[in-house]
Amino acid sequence: MGLNRRGFFNVLAVTGASLAVGKKTVASPKSEKEIEFYGILYDSTRCVACRTCEYECAAAHGLPEPQPEVEAIRKTDETCNTVVNTFQTENGEVYTKRQCMHCNEPACAAACLTQAMHKSKTGPVTWNGDKCMGCRYCMVSCPFDMPKFEYQSTNPKIQKCDMCMERQQAGEVPICVANCPAEAVLFGKRRDLINEARRRIYENPDQYVDHIYGEHEAGGTGWLYLSSVPFEELGMNTHLRHSSYPELTKGFLYSVPSVFVLVPTLLLGIHQATVNNHLKVDDNDE
Repeated sequence: MGLNRRGFFNVLAVTGASLAVGKKTVASPKSEKEIEFYGILYDSTRCVACRTCEYECAAAHGLPEPQPEVEAIRKTDETCNTVVNTFQTENGEVYTKRQCMHCNEPACAAACLTQAMHKSKTGPVTWNGDKCMGCRYCMVSCPFDMPKFEYQSTNPKIQKCDMCMERQQAGEVPICVANCPAEAVLFGKRRDLINEARRRIYENPDQYVDHIYGEHEAGGTGWLYLSSVPFEELGMNTHLRHSSYPELTKGFLYSVPSVFVLVPTLLLGIHQATVNNHLKVDDNDE
């Protein structure tokens, strides 16, 4: 996992050009009506905590099989892309599935210097190990704490849900959707899912809180949630901005000298060039 010299100079050139010409190079984000992102609606009132999604996800992505019995509230990590937790609420036990939220404007992708973390045109946020330089800025920037680093591996990856991008490209739905026996997850175009969520809330006002989590949080996400209790009772962050987190950096990029933005990339390139030179010297000595 690394960045070669050619890749470094490409990044440097693109970054420098973008900063030099200013806002004209930054494309205005398309309105939601123009973007056909796909996403998933999770209805916690239908979830029975069978954890089939966990087992099927692990098998499909070559991850360790989940432990059969769990008690504590769990987070995703480098060994599991999704977890289902049980919360004691005012309505009794309520279950919640967690995984990467696939933000409309992901902070992880905005923070990535090499575009290793990328928002696809259809919705999934994916990671490309060939482009990753291991800075882990994606982990720091994510408001949902989802990208995880394989610290124990000799060839570490950034691990997280990719919304089964390969299955989508093959015309199939994500593995968790295909195998949920309770039909607690629904795959489709994001705006259609929002309409479906609103329909369920309207037709069953006593069953749901009047809130679609993910419709506006962090600028909108690909995973959308329905619940019978306030989302803070399910451990969800309810204090997120409604505008996307990359919006926070736009004013900064145009208000500081370019050198301060380019220095991290410049230092990376110097380091890579130095490493390559040392390797050549060592080879010649042999």
